[in-house]
Amino acid sequence: MEFCPTCANLLQVEPASAGRKSRFFCPTCPYIYTIDHKITKKERLPKKEVEPIFSWAESMKNAPKTQATCPACGHGEACFKQIQIRSADEPMTTFYMCCNESCRRDWRED
Repeated sequence: MEFCPTCANLLQVEPASAGRKSRFFCPTCPYIYTIDHKITKKERLPKKEVEPIFSWAESMKNAPKTQATCPACGHGEACFKQIQIRSADEPMTTFYMCCNESCRRDWRED
């Protein structure tokens, strides 16, 4: 897939015709790119950095705590938050963080 450098829309391909080479064109703006050679692009997208649900300092101060067993260390108490990440007719997702300072593992229950 190629994208327009001007407006970022997906470029469309116009095949070669009488005396003219194949080309990419943007359906929105006047951008045109003539294809002179075979295009091979194997570019990996960078992994997006994931923002944590909890920060350790925030969890210990503000988040409520509950009786939940940590899957990593077996500690019996965890901080939790509930967030609606799916459609409104689905139940909320509960995110936990182990209260054991040496563990701090986080997990979720859908």
